[in-house]
Amino acid sequence: MNKIIVFVLACVVNTMAFAQNDPVIITIDGNPITKSDFLQIYLKNNDDPKYDQASLDEYMELFKKFKLKVAEAEALGYDTIPKLVKELAGYQKQLARPYLIDSSKNEALVREAYDHTKSEIRASHILVRLESNASPEDTLKAYKRLMGLKKRIEGGEDFAMVAKGKGGSEDPSAANNGGDLGYFTAFQMVYQFEDAAFSAPVGSVSNPFRTRFGYHILKVFDKRAARGTIEAAHVMIAASKDAKPEEVTAAKAKIDEIHSLLSDGADFNEIVTKHSDDPSSKDKGGALPKFGTGTTTRMVPEFSQAAFKLKNDGDFSEPVRTDYGFHIIKRISWEDIPSFEVLEKDLEKKVSKDARAVKTQSSFVVKLKDQYGFKNKSKRGLKWFNKNIDSTYHLGKFKASDLKGNKVLFKLDKKKFRSEAFAQYMEDNYRAARQDTPKTVVAKQYKEWENEAILGYEETKLAGKYPAYKALITEYHDGILLYEVMSDKVWNLAMKDTTGLKEFHDQNKNKYTWGERVDADIFECNSQENADALVKLLAVDTISTQTAIRMVNESSALNVKHKRGKYDLVKTKSLANAPKTLKQGMNDTYSFDGKFYAVRIMEVIPAGLKEFDEAKGAITSDYQNHLEIEWLKEIEKKHVVVINKEALYSIGQ
Repeated sequence: MNKIIVFVLACVVNTMAFAQNDPVIITIDGNPITKSDFLQIYLKNNDDPKYDQASLDEYMELFKKFKLKVAEAEALGYDTIPKLVKELAGYQKQLARPYLIDSSKNEALVREAYDHTKSEIRASHILVRLESNASPEDTLKAYKRLMGLKKRIEGGEDFAMVAKGKGGSEDPSAANNGGDLGYFTAFQMVYQFEDAAFSAPVGSVSNPFRTRFGYHILKVFDKRAARGTIEAAHVMIAASKDAKPEEVTAAKAKIDEIHSLLSDGADFNEIVTKHSDDPSSKDKGGALPKFGTGTTTRMVPEFSQAAFKLKNDGDFSEPVRTDYGFHIIKRISWEDIPSFEVLEKDLEKKVSKDARAVKTQSSFVVKLKDQYGFKNKSKRGLKWFNKNIDSTYHLGKFKASDLKGNKVLFKLDKKKFRSEAFAQYMEDNYRAARQDTPKTVVAKQYKEWENEAILGYEETKLAGKYPAYKALITEYHDGILLYEVMSDKVWNLAMKDTTGLKEFHDQNKNKYTWGERVDADIFECNSQENADALVKLLAVDTISTQTAIRMVNESSALNVKHKRGKYDLVKTKSLANAPKTLKQGMNDTYSFDGKFYAVRIMEVIPAGLKEFDEAKGAITSDYQNHLEIEWLKEIEKKHVVVINKEALYSIGQ
């Protein structure tokens, strides 16, 4: 008896100690957030965390406003809106997946993924499409069809011709590529396809195998060591695959001239800034995301092949044609495949989200059954289903409400799982069931439901077992509600409330003004000589602007660039850096930032107030901020917030 008392007292003391070490730092409407929970969020949102009072107070103010908005969303019932409940449930399923796997089997799959990452396979395939619930007859028909095609290929027929021909591949791209998928490595194909490709010897044709797309056969043409990861930059002259011949010719002339300039020592970054047509990389010296092994970025084959041929950092390629235009590629850096230890965490994440995870769930269910004392009661409970399910089930005619009785089908952790839940599963999932004898259909559907129910039960326990999972669920929950309530109360309201928007503009007109502007032609030239030549041509009344530009560009398409519009004299850099005050008419040429400018001004537009339509974007943004401030004042009066400053300031100590 004394031992029991001592044990109980020890538990009480430990609980009190934990509460002291992890005090409540803020409550909203009585809902507590502990110091550890707050600190986790604080660190996640601050790359360089500071623990002085001013920094902590500043972040707490932001955190309080965030949580107030979520509390208001809950008070308004946003957490019960069906589409949001469904959205959160979907995220919850995704977040739970890494926790619902057999860790030992998962380790083997992670290691296998690394082994695949070290190689690249070039393969072609032939696809026969097949629905997931196809009948055994249709499945056998697809299998036999592919075996017939395989026999033809092994008999000497060309794989690509068989894929393209009548009765060949049902992959739409096969008509153009003959089934050739190029080189790929781990995680770049569905797992079943990847597994089949890496298991097949080079030169062999596989037996038919199934993915979610249908049945495939594949032939491996090459297997090589992975080329690693490359970071590259490019200068691009646009010419789409549908471009007119004269446009392609002009683009080719430009890229060839650029290549000559680079070969003569021109600076790559300057060339990109002046001439590249890729807006996403132009301001970054042409730099692109890393691509190659282990990345999700895949370049078109022509681009990738040319990039990986570059042997040294700083080397650049000959002009390369793709469907987007012409490119010159410069190698910035290259990395070989990192060690397993370096990639392990990233591979674990990818495996958990991949079809590989399904392989680990079956063994995980077996472990859960053992852990929770699983007891099977299905033999009696399924009798009704075996008697009452017939071929009309596949037509969606079965209704869970037809069930007689509610028998226990299995027990897990003392919880009873009954036939009503299985009947509802049968009703909801009839499309996924393959056509077979009724008894076989019931057995297969029951097995699926049993696994799903057991994993679902474990999912309900994850928040209590894993703090990181609980934190993520809270983050997604709050984020979904915040987005929805802010859309309704602030963002969309500002765009819909045209009367309020105009009233806000009338009250704040002086905030929305134009600086002094000009309606002008800006000619950007690559030399003083070309700028002077252009000005002389433009002075001739019989020569149009486009003719003058064309004449100067005869020797090089890079000589002159032209744009026409209304420009702010201060905010437009090329105008703000003119050495003299710009006036109406043709101005003296000048240089800025390595370029030479000729500016022709049609009209000088004085500074003044912007019309409503001219400032609508800025007005809407400011009105949204105004609505948010007013809404926060309103909800701060409705909810009770208590901040424990002592606990807050103890963070970091």
